[in-house]
Amino acid sequence: MKKIIFLICTMFFAGNVFAQTIHGKIFDALTKEPIPTATIADTSGIAVISATDGSFKINTKTKILKITSVGYQTRLVEVKGNMLAIALQSSTSQLNQVVVSANRTAEKRSEAPIAIATISSQTIQDTKAQRLDQLVNKVSGVNMVNLGNEQHEMSIRQPMNTNNLFLYLEDGLPLRTSAVFNHNALLEMNMAAAKTIEIIKGPSSALYGAEAIGGVINLITQAPPAYTSGYLSTQLNNQGYKRVDGQIGTTSGKVGFIVSGYYANQTNGPIQYSDFHKTAVTARMDYQIDSATVWTNSVSYINYFSDMYGSLDSTHFARKNYAAQAFFTYRKVTALRARSTISHKWSANGTTSATFLYRDNSVAQNPSYSIATYRTGGKAGNPISPDSASGNINTNAFKSYGLFLQHVQHFKFLNSKLIIGTSAELDPQSFFEDFIWIKKQSQNGATNYVSYTKTNPDSVLANYHTLISNFGSYANYDFTVAPGLRFSTALRYDAFQYAFVNSLPGSKVTGGPSTITDYGKVAPKIGLTYNYHGIGFYGTYSEGYVPPQITDVFSKTTNNAYLLPQTFKNYEIGGWLSLIQNKLYIDYSLYLMNGTNEIINVRLPDNTNQSQNAGATRHKGIEYGISYRPTDDLYFRVSGTNAVHKFVNYVASGVNYNGYEMANAPHFTGNAEAVYKPHYIKGLRIGLEEQVVGKYYMDNLQQFTYDGFKITNIRAGYQLGRAEIWVNALNIFNTYYATLATASVTNKVASYSYNLGDPRAFTLGLAYHFGKH
Repeated sequence: MKKIIFLICTMFFAGNVFAQTIHGKIFDALTKEPIPTATIADTSGIAVISATDGSFKINTKTKILKITSVGYQTRLVEVKGNMLAIALQSSTSQLNQVVVSANRTAEKRSEAPIAIATISSQTIQDTKAQRLDQLVNKVSGVNMVNLGNEQHEMSIRQPMNTNNLFLYLEDGLPLRTSAVFNHNALLEMNMAAAKTIEIIKGPSSALYGAEAIGGVINLITQAPPAYTSGYLSTQLNNQGYKRVDGQIGTTSGKVGFIVSGYYANQTNGPIQYSDFHKTAVTARMDYQIDSATVWTNSVSYINYFSDMYGSLDSTHFARKNYAAQAFFTYRKVTALRARSTISHKWSANGTTSATFLYRDNSVAQNPSYSIATYRTGGKAGNPISPDSASGNINTNAFKSYGLFLQHVQHFKFLNSKLIIGTSAELDPQSFFEDFIWIKKQSQNGATNYVSYTKTNPDSVLANYHTLISNFGSYANYDFTVAPGLRFSTALRYDAFQYAFVNSLPGSKVTGGPSTITDYGKVAPKIGLTYNYHGIGFYGTYSEGYVPPQITDVFSKTTNNAYLLPQTFKNYEIGGWLSLIQNKLYIDYSLYLMNGTNEIINVRLPDNTNQSQNAGATRHKGIEYGISYRPTDDLYFRVSGTNAVHKFVNYVASGVNYNGYEMANAPHFTGNAEAVYKPHYIKGLRIGLEEQVVGKYYMDNLQQFTYDGFKITNIRAGYQLGRAEIWVNALNIFNTYYATLATASVTNKVASYSYNLGDPRAFTLGLAYHFGKH
């Protein structure tokens, strides 16, 4: 009997002395993505690091594991069994944020000498945005202008405009090729695939190349989840908007996949002839070739169609008359993007990646903005035709074949990091434009455009092809010279070539003759950051540039091969404070950006117009954000921007704008939000938000002003288990406003244009989530 008792005690003692092997995975509690490089440690000091797929294995004698990872809250886990699935919550400390857009690799926000903001997965989940502007406008310095049905303009350190001064990325790769900019490019994104959105404010051409001037928006897509998970949701509102979203993904062995998409439809909206529909699907597959090599493939497809109702004139806007003037104008977009990336980690200090990119993009339209009065004889001064107008139907399409290489190397010397990369793109582009006759009718004192016909034989206005090539190389070197003090330097060189082939005889209507044009540009950046116990600052100098657009070079008068890239030089200081045990966070940035060689339309002595590098502008402002989390239940956020945008040297079409403020440039924009998530009702959230756009000039001679607007939104949701319900009440006070108001003067007569803002809308949404929680 004594031997049996001794044997039992020995077995019990051995179970507590000898180590057991624990296997598991670390993953994001919200997105379900695996978390690599997390530290798993026991109470005896044994620690391991999670692999790329979030997996780990640890031999331990203890029953408690401590899990830590940058950007996440530390968690203590009790060991039960030898298989663990551990979910980590994102850190509430903004100083702990990790960003990837600052220098193309993951780094702490406190080491990035730029103005950068992140829209987190939690914010995306809580906002339930129907459009991207409902998310990015939460960021100080950003005013994405809604033009209806996901169409938009942008304002980041620039007035609200359609100029090619902004770069839009998906996982660090441009949505579109250079020289074929489209101010509506963000409608080619799939919001259902977004994990986070990062926004760089100010020039970033030293890393990202052309068009990264006012700002860069980088949508980072979700990776396959560690375990099978996903959701299905549906929503509708009282303004005719309906939408279905879905996502499913899993990882099995070395292979993981995720598919995300949505279908949106608008019918019988506030404005007549404003229907649209959009299908967006993104599929991604990750293959873990070995412990050091990952092969990632993704494809996105966007199909979009919208009635193009255009803006309202002053009479329609004042009378709240939303009757359409045309019933045949439209915009149709199809976009296919595919990428394949192989990333290999040579050691703990070195990683190389290679990406092949393919794009196939087409924008076809019968644009409302091209409808023009027709004068008999086709000459200015002749009588206006009472029953005819003119317009066009056009298609702008391109394909892309790109290769992007990058290597990242860490050094012990000065705790430094070197990033070198190169890229090559070939982009065949085509443009076709056909003239149309438009039939006019006068009804109740208004002019309506009721139908159109093509001429017989067809009258082709443009038919050309351009082979765009872009070869770029860049280097970024960061190093620490003292505790908390870090320097960052970057340099990029790009070479462009446009090989233009005009299929029509050159003329003032059909464009210039076939030709080849070359451009080259160097873009530098230098900056520093200093951080000490949550209080820090940064300073930076950077340049941004954009080569002439194809439409600038090959205009309908001649080939403007003499045009140079536009250049913007940016001087910036900023900083952050993390106070009251990281409950209060403040960030700010002050900038001065000077634009030179800007391309404007200049009137020549013979009264013809020509594009020239003859413009100079100045942009200066302060951007600031404050967030406060007094308790785990309550969160406050305020973001604001005060800015002035002026012409320095700008004489266009014979008019001198020197010293004037630029049109559509509010002195103030802001956004404030309060979110309440009571701990005693788990799963409930209530948010109150206000968006403000201040007064601005409607024209470049400061003759007309628009007062701006304030709108208030309320969002509430409740999740019980796997089911979720939410209600968004947007523009709750039903403010009547225009998202954009412009004025132009012809022969001392002013004409006004207003893009109608959304009226009050109540959205009801339902969702079902599945997978590990």
